[in-house]
Amino acid sequence: MTNILFYVLAIVALLGAAGVVLAKSPMGSVVSLLGTFFALAVIYLLAGFQFLAGAQILVYAGAILVLFLFVIMLLNLGAMGSKFELSFAPLQSTRARIAGCIALALALVGLVAAQRASFAAVPERDASAPAIDSMEGLALELFGRYSLPFQATSLLLLVTMVGVIALAKRQRSGDEPAKGEERP
Repeated sequence: MTNILFYVLAIVALLGAAGVVLAKSPMGSVVSLLGTFFALAVIYLLAGFQFLAGAQILVYAGAILVLFLFVIMLLNLGAMGSKFELSFAPLQSTRARIAGCIALALALVGLVAAQRASFAAVPERDASAPAIDSMEGLALELFGRYSLPFQATSLLLLVTMVGVIALAKRQRSGDEPAKGEERP
């Protein structure tokens, strides 16, 4: 039963993620994101990670989603229609098709590599070691075994932040008057 519930929740999370990208209105995207967050929280509960499930609800579904809603309200983008509509226009561009082909090729390479790889047996966890759901156990795993992926994620977020700032600065500099011109 747990496996069936996991697959159903995984499909819900994937559909919610697709709804975030394909929704026509920003409010539809936020509602889809909320569904994705809740599906992931229940998946964490199924895996036995109560702390991560609680953090998912409090941090993401609570704080981050509220931040998105405030931005939508401040920008006056919140006109949600009577029905949820999807737009496949972003997927029609050549860049999107190339990105999709690259993602599919990388997924296939990853699947083939995973099939051919021989993984070492996972050692039995010491009963005296803290559980991964405790803060101490989570910190030991995050800064021990998963230190490199944690740092790679941090680097990815930093690069994303710099890119957003660069794009915002470029758009703002386009609003500036040309040299020699005065602003009215």
